[in-house]
Amino acid sequence: MAKELKEKKVAKIAKKAAKKVVSKKKDVKKVAKKVAKKVIKLKLTKPAKAKKAAKKIAKKAA
Repeated sequence: MAKELKEKKVAKIAKKAAKKVVSKKKDVKKVAKKVAKKVIKLKLTKPAKAKKAAKKIAKKAA
């Protein structure tokens, strides 16, 4: 259960960032990095996993 909750939180953060990418035409990589940092700060997932997830979601939105 805890893991699912974390995943949801990560997705929420990434989605917010993804929206920013689309609306402000920001660089996907840069935004993905920011998302990863936030996720790591919240200790939600391992850094590598966070970056992968962030990139995936950002690319989907872009």
